[in-house]
Parts: sequence; structure tokens; C-alpha cells
Amino acid sequence: MIKKEDITGIILAGGKSSRMGTDKGFLKLNGTLFIEYSISALQPLVSQIMIVSNNVDYDVFGLKRVEDVIKNAGPLAGIYSGLHQSKTAYNLVLSCDIPLIKIEILEQLIEAQDGNSDVIQIVSRGKFMPLIALYKKNCETTFYQLLQNDERRLQVAINQCKVKNIVLSSKLDTFTENINTPEELEQIVNESNN
Repeated sequence: MIKKEDITGIILAGGKSSRMGTDKGFLKLNGTLFIEYSISALQPLVSQIMIVSNNVDYDVFGLKRVEDVIKNAGPLAGIYSGLHQSKTAYNLVLSCDIPLIKIEILEQLIEAQDGNSDVIQIVSRGKFMPLIALYKKNCETTFYQLLQNDERRLQVAINQCKVKNIVLSSKLDTFTENINTPEELEQIVNESNN
């Protein structure tokens, strides 16, 4: 099992959020900000948390904030920017729009590290989830080269790494929902109030 001091938490909060129309990290569910759910899920498992965002409003959380090294290049650039600043061999990457995320899901990623895999990602409802994943620091070089060649697709980058997939049990699928639209937000709020 990897030790906590060898893991950095990287929260991606730099998305354009065009479908939501607002910065998703500052949306609320049950009075708690989305970004706070991400911080709470990562905190027990990592030595440091950084937020990848160009938005200075995130400084209120007192965590290291990292700006995108390459602007407007999507999650691939966000993960690269976090890895570039990371001082640890392993990095738990989590998108800020997954408010129901549970610590036990992230623990499964850490427990699955065999020293061999560059990326360990969750598979939920048959979908690969590279924004709930454990990345080795050495992915940084590959990602940088792709970004330099104008490649923006995260899946293309991941396909160049040694990947291990962790299929979640169906009872945990709900906790990996990412919220992209006002309708999805409304649905999750209604479900949590029932």
C-alpha cells in the first residue's frame, strides 16, 4: 500500500463549465460547496492537496492553487499542470464536479497500485473515469509531449500509459456522478433530499 506522504491530491477545477454556466466548484449540495466535497474525500489519503484553476477565488481554501501551464487545453492540461507541480510519486486526481465521491472509492485506487501501472482509473457504469484516477508523476513527460503537439484528448494520453482499470461495484456507481448541467444538479439535490 502506498503511504499517504507519497500521494498528492490534485483537484481539477479549471473547466469552462459552459453547460452549467458557472464555476462548478462553487456549486452547493446540501449547503456544502462541490470543491469542499472533493477536499474532504482526498484529505485523509494524501500529504498535500492542490487545486488546478486560474480562478483566484479558490485561494480562500488555503490550499496550493496551480494555474494551467497551457491555457484552454482541457483536463489533459489540468492534470499535466498538477503533475508538473507535484513532489510525490503518486497523484490522486479528482474533478471538482463529483460531489458524492466517497473516500472508499479513492482508497480502491491506492490499494490497486502494483508499482507497474502509470494510471489506475475507475470504471463506473461501463465508462472509464480518468478524472477519478491515480496517476504516477512520470506521466508528466508523456502528457507534456502530447500537449506540445496540440493533442488535447485525455483518452489519447492515457492510451500511451500503462493503465489498470478498477471496476466499481454497482452499489457505488451513484457516487461517481459528475454534474455538468443545471438539470443534473437539480436531480442530485432532489435525490439527496429524499
